[in-house]
Amino acid sequence: MKKTGILYKSATAAGLAAMFGGLAGGAFAAGFALNEQSGSGVGVAFAGGAASGEDASTVFYNPAAMVRISGTQLSVGVHGVVPDLKFNNQGSFTTGGPLTGGNGGDPGNGLVVPNFYLVTDITPNLKYGFGVSAPFGLSTQYNGDWVGRYQALKSEIKTYNLNPSLAYKVNDRVSFGAGFNAQYLNANLTKAIDFGLLTPGGTPQTADGAVGVSGHSWAYGYNLGALFQFPTDTRVGIAYRSTVHQTLEGSASFTNVPAALSADPRFANNKMTAAVTLPDSISLSAVQEIGNKWELLSDVTFTRWSYFNQLAVVLANGQTSVTTENWRNTFRGSLGASYRYSDSLKLRGGAGFDQSPVRNAFRTAAIPDNHRKILAAGANYKVSKVDSVDFAYQHLFVNDPSINNNQLATGGGQLIGSYTLDVNIMSLQYNHEF
Repeated sequence: MKKTGILYKSATAAGLAAMFGGLAGGAFAAGFALNEQSGSGVGVAFAGGAASGEDASTVFYNPAAMVRISGTQLSVGVHGVVPDLKFNNQGSFTTGGPLTGGNGGDPGNGLVVPNFYLVTDITPNLKYGFGVSAPFGLSTQYNGDWVGRYQALKSEIKTYNLNPSLAYKVNDRVSFGAGFNAQYLNANLTKAIDFGLLTPGGTPQTADGAVGVSGHSWAYGYNLGALFQFPTDTRVGIAYRSTVHQTLEGSASFTNVPAALSADPRFANNKMTAAVTLPDSISLSAVQEIGNKWELLSDVTFTRWSYFNQLAVVLANGQTSVTTENWRNTFRGSLGASYRYSDSLKLRGGAGFDQSPVRNAFRTAAIPDNHRKILAAGANYKVSKVDSVDFAYQHLFVNDPSINNNQLATGGGQLIGSYTLDVNIMSLQYNHEF
C-alpha cells in the first residue's frame, strides 16, 4: 500500500531526532542496576548487604563495614547473568498494514559481571578499601528481521566503577565509611529504519536501513556508610550511593540509506551527546547472630529511578530530542540466613522482591523489564586458613511484561505483544587473606 502525502509528512515532520530519542530513551530509561556485586551477597538475595562485612566486597555495599575485616583481604568475583526472554506478537502494525517479521529469537544476551575488592589496614581503627565493579548494564539483541526492528535491534550498556574507600572505627559500637566513585559508561544502540515509509512514493517495510548510536563518558560520585553494633549480637548498617551524572559523547551512523534520501541531512552520519543521570540509592540492612551457627539477615534498598523523567539527545546538526520516560522510584526487600555447618563450610539462602522502574505504559523493546521475585542459595568453603571460595545461584521469577508502544509518528510502528522472562545467575568468588 502506498502512503499518501499526508502520511509521509506526518512521519517525517517529527524528524530523525525523535527516532534517536525512542532508541536511546528506551534503553537508558530502564537503567537496570546490576545487583550482582558479591558472591556472598548473591547467595542470600542481597540480604544484610550493608551490615554483613563478611568479605572485601563490603567496599561496594557499605564501606563502614570494612572495619570487620582483619588485616588485608582480597575478593575477586565473576557472575554470569543468563536471561531467557521470548516475545509473542499480538497484532503489531505500521502505516499500511501489519508489521512483518518474526518474534526476534531470544534477545536476552547474557552478561558477565566482574568484581574486584581489596581491604587493608592503615591503622588499627582506619581501613582502606578499593573496588572495581560494574554497577549498571544491559544487553539485548533481536534477530534483524523481527517484527519490532524499527524500535530496537541491539541495546548494550556497560559501566565500570573505580571505588577507593576509607572506614573509621569510632569504638566497638560505631563505625563510619566513605568512598569516591569514578565511573565509565559505554553505550551501543541500534534499530532499523523503514526507509520505504520515509521515501516519497515508497512502500512501507520494503527498504530497511539502520541507525546506530554509540557513545561513552566518565563521571564521578560518592558513597557513604555507617555501621552500628548492638549488645544483642545485632548489627545494623546504612549505606548511600550518590547519583552519577553522565554526559555521553559519540556518533550516530546510518546504513542502507536509499539514493532518494542520500542528500537529506537527517540521515547523515553525525556526532551526538546525551545526558544521563544514573540513580542514587540507600540501603538499610540488619544481621542478627544466633549462637555461633546461625545468622538472620534482612535488607531494604530504595533506588531513585525517577531521575529518568526524560532523556535529551542532541545532534551536532542542531536536532534535539526530548523523550518522556516517566520511570518510578523502586524498593527491593530481601530476607536471608546463613548456617555454619562446619569450620570449613557455611551454607546460605535467601528470598526477595525487586520492583521494576518501568511503568507498563512506557515499556520498550530495548529492555522489557518488570517486577521480579528472587530465590537464592549459596555456600562458602574454606580451602585453607587464608583462602575461601563462595558459590551462589539465584533465580529471578519475572512477571510477564506486556508492551503496547506507539511510535507511528516517527516510523517505528506500534509494537503490541507480551514477553516471558526469567533469569538465572551463577556466581563464583575467591577470597584471600594476607
